[in-house]
Amino acid sequence: MDGARRGSRRTGGRRGARPSNRRRSDGGRLARLSGLQALRPRLHLGLPASDLRQSLVALLLNSTTSFVAGATLASITGTLNALPGLLVLAPAAIGLRGNVFSALGNRLSTTVHLGTFSFSLRRDSAFAQNAAAAMVLTLGVSLAMAIGAGVLVLGLDISDSPSVIWKLALVSILGGTLASLVVLAVTIGLTLAAVRYGWDLDNLVAPTVSTMGDVLTIPALWAAAQLVDIRFVSPAVSAVLIAAAVVLFTAAWRSRLDTLRRTVRESTPVLLLAATLSSLAGVALEKRLEIFNTFQALFVLQPAFVSSAGALGGILASRLATAFQLGTLDPDAVPGRGSRQLASVVLVLAVPVALYNAVGSQVTAALVGTSSPGVLSLIGVSLLASILVMAFVVSVAYYTTVVATRVGLDPDNYGTPVVTSSVDFVGALALILVVLSLGVV
Repeated sequence: MDGARRGSRRTGGRRGARPSNRRRSDGGRLARLSGLQALRPRLHLGLPASDLRQSLVALLLNSTTSFVAGATLASITGTLNALPGLLVLAPAAIGLRGNVFSALGNRLSTTVHLGTFSFSLRRDSAFAQNAAAAMVLTLGVSLAMAIGAGVLVLGLDISDSPSVIWKLALVSILGGTLASLVVLAVTIGLTLAAVRYGWDLDNLVAPTVSTMGDVLTIPALWAAAQLVDIRFVSPAVSAVLIAAAVVLFTAAWRSRLDTLRRTVRESTPVLLLAATLSSLAGVALEKRLEIFNTFQALFVLQPAFVSSAGALGGILASRLATAFQLGTLDPDAVPGRGSRQLASVVLVLAVPVALYNAVGSQVTAALVGTSSPGVLSLIGVSLLASILVMAFVVSVAYYTTVVATRVGLDPDNYGTPVVTSSVDFVGALALILVVLSLGVV
């Protein structure tokens, strides 16, 4: 960034214009390229007010739909009890949608900023390969999540029936695919709209994808779970889905299409790690289920709280990945001024989002007739838990993106997935810890 400012001063000097005006003009041109600087009124944080408005609107929309997910989760307790391991699987399934399609959106955003984006459905086009990679990863990792959740359920004596593994595979693959098709369409539509209207995709993709994942995943899992008890049909459908996931994933792993093969190979380890952490979050919720049964407004708050923290971290990771690849910021071990400004933005945004989550959870609980500890208690829990989690989120987003960039990997494949999955686990623990520490339950 310093180099860009020095360049604008030199340009201003050659053309004889007033330096301050020339700096603003050159800074505006850089902004249109990178989306990291302002064309108009900017705050002291170094970003334009329009960027903050875009992010805040997307985050509040994300929270609003998360209330629906929380209320839905609280309403399907019968299914959760009938199918052991579904609650363990749920956070990982929700997180997978955000991880896969936020990374897809980030990769597309980088091509938009670089001016190389092209919408093409040709098999060998970068766009088609990225979209195919997202769906293949959904199938393969959904199968792995089901196996992992089944092993956890059996190991923790939540269930003693080995058939729970193929049942969870049916729910995870079918439900995940149904939700992913819709999220894929939304991600593509958002990218095309960003290109046409000049929106900064870095501000929008993480909150929007998190929103869709929250809204669609739980109902999709519930719908798929209705097939589990159909004799003969459900084992056969599960076997077909497992075979399809294995075949398609193997084909993509060995594909001659470079972008498809590289994306699948680079993304799989981090997505498996993410799924593991998210499953541990599900175990934490399963073990402390009595807390959420006492005041079901906490069930409404939990998805909004975790999703918001993940979306904020996704915004930071996406912006950093774009800046590092454009060369407008350096991936230093100690964050520079520009990186600190970007981190400050998400920390500032976290405050109104935390307040909105608390008040929204109270309103949603009142509308659906569930119990609540009161709006003041929810505000205290949301704010204090956000303070604990956001320090973690900022650190993970920055250093994951830095490490990926330094070792020559695509940071778009790593920053958001690591943030959102780790915050699933850490966020669940922080929320439970704060509830217990404040004596809410």
